[in-house]
Amino acid sequence: MIEDYTALSNAPNSPDLNGKYLGLISSDFIKVADALKEASYQIKKRGFSDFPIFVTSQRPIEIGQKLIGVGELHENKWNYHASMMEEFVQRKLIAEENRELFVQNFKDIEEFACLFVVDGQFTNFVFIPFPEEGSEIRE
Repeated sequence: MIEDYTALSNAPNSPDLNGKYLGLISSDFIKVADALKEASYQIKKRGFSDFPIFVTSQRPIEIGQKLIGVGELHENKWNYHASMMEEFVQRKLIAEENRELFVQNFKDIEEFACLFVVDGQFTNFVFIPFPEEGSEIRE
């Protein structure tokens, strides 16, 4: 579980991502991108949130709803849980005073997935572009 909620709350949407994680996440993300894109669309279409977040971890985690487990889709190596900004604010993973900053920095869900990467002591938000050959979000 995440040990330092305060650090996360004070650094929402940080653009810094260790190169090690970027490579690991990118190679796994390609395997699940279409499913995450569809989940983003459904979260928004059904009125749950305009700000879907996918919690990405290799160990079980209790944030959001499990969407894809390790090895469930094209031998992926990470778990993916569907969540949203509102849950992060409610759990105080995003401080209330940082909500507006998060919204301002949130990227278009037709083009990017918002991942919240959790791996040991490392926790960070990253926006990763969907592959261009993926399906488009429907209106």
